[in-house]
Amino acid sequence: MGIYINPGNNGFAEIVNGDYIDKTGMIELINKRIGTTDKLVCISRPRRFGKSYAAKMLCAYYDRTCDSHYLFDEKEIAETNGYEEHINQYNVIILDMAQMVEESDGNSPVEYIKEQLNNEIRRKFPEAEIDTSFPNTLVNVVESTGYKFIMIIDEWDTPIRECPAYQSEYLKFLRSLFKSSTTTAKIFAAAYMTGILPIKKDGSESAVSDFNEYTILEPEEFAEYTGFTETEVQHLCEEKQADFSLMKSWYDGYRVGDKEYVYNPYSVMKALGGKYKSYWRKTSAAENLKTYINIDQYGINEEIIKLTAGEKIKVDTSTFNNDLTSFTCKDDVLTLMIHLGYLTYDEETTEAWIPNEEVRLEYRTLVKKPGNSTLADLIMASEKLLDDTLAGREEEVAKAIEHVRETNYAPQHYNNEQALRYAIKFAYIVCVDRFLKIEELPGGRGLADVVFIPKRDTAYPAIIIELKWDKDEEQALGQIDEKKYAAVLEGYTGEVVKVGISYDSNRKIHSCRINKNVRK
Repeated sequence: MGIYINPGNNGFAEIVNGDYIDKTGMIELINKRIGTTDKLVCISRPRRFGKSYAAKMLCAYYDRTCDSHYLFDEKEIAETNGYEEHINQYNVIILDMAQMVEESDGNSPVEYIKEQLNNEIRRKFPEAEIDTSFPNTLVNVVESTGYKFIMIIDEWDTPIRECPAYQSEYLKFLRSLFKSSTTTAKIFAAAYMTGILPIKKDGSESAVSDFNEYTILEPEEFAEYTGFTETEVQHLCEEKQADFSLMKSWYDGYRVGDKEYVYNPYSVMKALGGKYKSYWRKTSAAENLKTYINIDQYGINEEIIKLTAGEKIKVDTSTFNNDLTSFTCKDDVLTLMIHLGYLTYDEETTEAWIPNEEVRLEYRTLVKKPGNSTLADLIMASEKLLDDTLAGREEEVAKAIEHVRETNYAPQHYNNEQALRYAIKFAYIVCVDRFLKIEELPGGRGLADVVFIPKRDTAYPAIIIELKWDKDEEQALGQIDEKKYAAVLEGYTGEVVKVGISYDSNRKIHSCRINKNVRK
């Protein structure tokens, strides 16, 4: 077996021998494209979403130097018409570009790739002539063996992200393989590239334009293979006797195409064998993103604050150039965040938001990082507001709400109770990580404006906030008891802090009343 050419099926065998969710149905989508003009596929998805698993799966299925029936005969792909026609019928080249960049040690990854592949071709196919043109060498291999190649490139965008000096050379190399109408057809039965970013644009066009792209924004038929579905996660939790409700709150929330419940596969599998926590890992792409956020490039801090407060924001994804250096506006930065998995996106509404608790922890780190004066000031003010609320310091709470109302985060036209509710979101922004926040929660005989229910692992009391516009704050406080809002906390036996907040539009001031009691 080779390292890059026909490496066998051991990689996928190790995956199948563990806790494996059957995603082999994706192979059928590639099989249908073999030998057609749609045979070149590029799929981009966030990190930790099974990209390398899929690459190893395809390698095991197509590699002609091994028999992979024992891995696939009981899987979904075995029920399809093209299963036997294509299994183990091709030469396979598989390149992990993250590995290639590391092994090239600062030199040209393209030259390193050519050197390594030519060395393997000399050993495995001595009858094939090594040509000065690498595509011609691959043509010689096909002609001498009678088998076309399936090309698999994992982490295809690593040179784009980490080797800017060799970016142009790398894109030229890809074009030499996949742009020629004559040699491409002679060499490849199909090609599959996967990475975090879509294919780099040259101007308004893709730099390797013959690929059919399926991004996290437009996954089309590949949507169900982007991550774990809710049904799949439910079955895993049943098998492992894990808490599905916690799994959902931590790792659900990604919207991919028409799939509303998509989970981060890597994190789910780690949580099954450990704790519910963030399994997010640092990458160079993520570090570059943090740089833009931390210096407030294009006013992105304001958008981060809205997201952290639980808001959805509008994003125009059309101007993104699919790299980490060509940002022209905050929409480009936000689009990158979607591709990295920091946000999820609804194509119909063009809105983005933080998908789950795991990612929210990353935002907590971003927001609190030293140097972010705007973000840090808001967090510090919110921390004090929460302390003042729990201590019953009514005047301080009113002053804090007034301060937020004077910032850019409150609505420009501060003229109704809904605007007041919006200001409350930002004032109590630190509560997002410590409480379950529910707006207009049904109570006994009405709707509480904002309710913060403490999470299991915190010692905070529940907080019920009633808002009034041009009415007395005592009325707001009284309405909490009158409408029996506390009924929504059935089963909760801890302390309840009741907060009545009013705004006098004539005097332009806020007022507050706080009452605390313990539920029996």
